[in-house]
Formats: sequence, C-alpha cells, structure tokens
Amino acid sequence: MTTLYRLARPALFRMGPERAHDLSIKALKLGLARGGRIPVDDRLRVKISGLSFPNPLGLAAGYDKNAEVPDRLLRLGFGFVEVGTLTPQPQDGNPKPRLFRLKRHGAVINRFGFNNCGHADAVERLAERQRKAGIVGANIGANKNAADRVADYVEGVASFAPLASYLTVNVSSPNTPGLRDLQATKELDRLLEHVIAARNGEAAVSASARVPVFLKVAPDLTKTQIAEIAGTAKKRKVDGLVVSNTTLSRTGVEGHRSAHETGGLSGRPLRARATSVLAHFRKALGPEMALIGVGGVSDTASLIEKVEAGADLVQIYTALVYGGPNLPSTILNGLLDHLKRNEIETITALRDRRVEELADSFPLED
Repeated sequence: MTTLYRLARPALFRMGPERAHDLSIKALKLGLARGGRIPVDDRLRVKISGLSFPNPLGLAAGYDKNAEVPDRLLRLGFGFVEVGTLTPQPQDGNPKPRLFRLKRHGAVINRFGFNNCGHADAVERLAERQRKAGIVGANIGANKNAADRVADYVEGVASFAPLASYLTVNVSSPNTPGLRDLQATKELDRLLEHVIAARNGEAAVSASARVPVFLKVAPDLTKTQIAEIAGTAKKRKVDGLVVSNTTLSRTGVEGHRSAHETGGLSGRPLRARATSVLAHFRKALGPEMALIGVGGVSDTASLIEKVEAGADLVQIYTALVYGGPNLPSTILNGLLDHLKRNEIETITALRDRRVEELADSFPLED
C-alpha cells in the first residue's frame, strides 16, 4: 500500500486539495485505501474516562466531517476516530477555495467553516454502526447563523450522546466568526453548564448516553487564558480537554505564497506552540483530567513528545495528507519499538516526563 500511495500521490497533489480529500473519502468507502501492519500490544493500551483505547493514536475531527468512513479509518490502525465537526443544520461552509497545501512545511491552511451534512444524516450513519467495535467520538459545534449557539451544542449532545463513544465540544475553530469568544470565562462557564446538564439528562434516560465530554481549545492562548479555561473545565467537571486546534499564527511559514490566506494553520509548524500549550494545561489541571494532544504530530517522536508533555492520547490529521494511509501503522510500530527498546511497560509511563521543559519550549504571552 505504501508503494501504491507513492504512485498516486503526485496525481493527488496536482489536484486541488479539497478535491483530493473528497477522493480519499471515496477510496476509503471502496476499500482502496489500506494501511500497514497494525501492532496489537497491551503496552499501547490507554484507559481514560471509562474508555479503553487499543492504542493512543487517533484521527482528529475535520477529516471525516460527515461520519462517512469511521470504521474504514479505524482499520488503518487508529485507536480512535473523531468525526465532525457536526452542526444541527447542514451548512456549506465558507466559499472555495478554502484549503491550501504548504507542502515544504508539511502544513495546510484551511478556512472550511464547519461545512457538514448536519445532525440528521450523521445520526443515521452512526446508528448503523452502533454495535460495531471501535471508539468513535463526535465533535459538535454551532451553526454560523445560530440564534443561540449554546442551544446548538445542547442539541449536539442530544443527537450524539446515545451513539458516540465520547463528545468533543469545539469552541476553537477560527473559521466561524465569534466562535472562539466562547472560550472566555463567562461564556465558557455557561456553555459547559448547559452541555454537562444535557449529557447528564441523557444519561438519566439511557446508561449508554453517559458519554465523556471533552472540550477542544485553540492554541492561540495566553497563560492567563489557559489558567481560566482550566479552572472552568474543572468547575464544570468535563472529562478532558483536546489541545489544540489550528493556529492563526504564521510562524514558521513566513514567505510561503499561501501564508497570507486567512484561516487556521496546521501541521509541523504548529508542533512547538501546541505542545507548549498542552504542557501548560497539564500543569494547570493537575494529573487527573484526561488530555488529548493535537498539533504537529507527524511521526513517532512527535507523538512521544506530546505524551511527555502531558497527553494521554494523541491525534493527527495534516500529517495523514502527506504520509498516506500507512502513517498510523508506521507511527505505532515505531512507538512499540521504542517501548520495547527502553524496557518501558506501557505508553502511560511516558506521560508527564517533560512537562516543565516543554511548557517553556515555546514563548506564550502572560
């Protein structure tokens, strides 16, 4: 499969990036995209928030926006897959073009704007796979024109709590105007109060609806904002945080012809910033709350770095664009080799080893 992808990649990269993405979804549906040998070993297993993950590597939201191919993606080797972002009503998102490759940087810029099919179609698809194995989370958001964005998130809980392994409340996309304002203390407290109440209400009706709730935050935060978000997350008893989304910064891609494009930057240039923010959240939250590290992960070393910075689990997305369907198995086999070589009994033994160092590795504003 590695050879097949290498042969296909030049043709894919001559296409517009969004068209290539759509073709990759079709290839997965047809069973044409397959990964490499997937390691199965208890040293890779992670247990958090009542869930047991076969390995710590997940696929972030944004790739399978409409919950079309979660099981095909799990077969590539991912320990979990997050679908969405899903909004109550279907929406087209921002005008095209809205996705730009920065190939030499291993990065992309996107300004999609929560383009998705809406709750109804995704609910139907997830209901069809309800009895299948594998951890599939649902990332929920608000419609751009929502009169009450909090109500949209509550509707997301009602739609997906009975069907998803976990829910991620996404307040971190830079591509929906005003969405990141929900990270401010007062707004976030109100949002999480209603979301957790809705989840608990669903759980009272059905035990299967007692799903963990994670909060996805931006990387463009100050130390003060990190402390405030952490305080609110603990107050409202969310199960964990996803740190982080794309950045508005263009550090590391200056001079690229697409650097001026509006939207969020992801990929290798985000690694240092996202890892530092993750480590600051671990310091602010303490050892108990679950953290999923995202941003700039492209190989085994960058996955290990995220864990050492405080992550229980790690997600990728942009690296899959450049690495292809064999990337998950390559990362995981490298991780297992690292554990064996260093006689480490479990991946969780690596967590928090470099929190202080990595928190200070990228300068954040106070």
